[in-house]
Amino acid sequence: MIPPPPVDVCPVAMQELSGLTSDGNQFFAVSDSDNGTLRIQVMGRDCVVKRTITAPVDPFDVEDLAMTPDGTLWASDTGDNGKSRSTVALHKVSPSGAVERFRVTYPDGKHDAEALLIDKSGIPYIVTKEPLGSALVYRPTGPLQTDISVPLEQVARVSLSTTDTPGGPLEGTLDSRLVTGAAATSDGSVIALRTYTDAYLYPVPDGDPENAIVKALSGDPVRIPLPNEPQGEAIAFDPDGTLLSASEGAGTPIRAVAGAAALARPPAPTTTTPPPPAADQPQASPQSPSSSWQNWPLALTLGGIVLIAALVIGLRLRRRA
Repeated sequence: MIPPPPVDVCPVAMQELSGLTSDGNQFFAVSDSDNGTLRIQVMGRDCVVKRTITAPVDPFDVEDLAMTPDGTLWASDTGDNGKSRSTVALHKVSPSGAVERFRVTYPDGKHDAEALLIDKSGIPYIVTKEPLGSALVYRPTGPLQTDISVPLEQVARVSLSTTDTPGGPLEGTLDSRLVTGAAATSDGSVIALRTYTDAYLYPVPDGDPENAIVKALSGDPVRIPLPNEPQGEAIAFDPDGTLLSASEGAGTPIRAVAGAAALARPPAPTTTTPPPPAADQPQASPQSPSSSWQNWPLALTLGGIVLIAALVIGLRLRRRA
C-alpha cells in the first residue's frame, strides 16, 4: 500500500526543533540549542506554546525526545558533531520538571547521535548518525545510574538505501541515509527511524522483550517519504498511529501521515472454516487406514468358507457322476 503524503498540521515557532513527541492532545518539543537549561515546550494542537517544562540541568546538545506511557520524557543529549565528548547523557524528566541525568559511554569511540528509542521495558536505545556505513544501535549494559557513567554495547546496525525524496540541508544522496530521529508508538508495536527525507517503520515482534527492538530493526521496514523538509530531525507518533514529523527552521510545520503505524503492522492471521454439508447430502464416514486393516480377518474368514463350500460341492458332484 502506498502511504499518503504528509499534511501540514501547524507551524512551529522554534528555530532549532530537534525532538518531538505527542500524547494525542499536546505536542512536546525540544530544541538542540545550548542555552544553559533544558526546556521542553508544551504546545497545543495549534502549535501555540501553552507552558514550558524547565529542568535544572545544563545539556550539551539535545537531539531527540521520547515519552513513556506514564508521561515521563526522555531527552537524548547525544549530539556530538565535533566528536569531542567522552560521555553523552540521557535526561529523564517528569511532567513537573524533576530531572535525573544518566551518563553513558560508547565502547568503540565517539559518535554523533540524534535518535532515541525507549522499549516497552524502559530501556533506551541510541542510534548514531553515520555519514559512512551503517547507523549503529547501542543500549546500556546495565541499569542507568546518576552517579557513574554506564557503558553502552552495540546491539545492531541499520543500513538505509539512498532515495530520491527531495529535502534536507545537504542537497545530495547523503540526506536520505543519515538517521536524524526515532520514535515508538504508545503501545510499542511499531518503531520508526527517520532521515532528513524519509521515515522507516518497523513492526516490533511479540515475545522476547529484551531483544524486540533489535529483531525489529533487522526486518524490512515500510518507507514513508517526508519530502521537502529543509532539515527534518523530529519524528513522533500520536496514540492513534498517526506519524508526525517536523524540521528545524522557525515557521516550518509539524506534518502528519494518518494511519502510518497500521502500514507497518502485519495483518492479523485468518482461518477459513469449510462450509457444512448440505442437509440433503448424506455424510460419508471416511474409513481410516487402520479400520480397513481391521476388516481383513473378516474378509479372509468369509473367503475361506466360500472356498470350502465350493470344494465340498465339487466332491459330491464327482461321486454322483
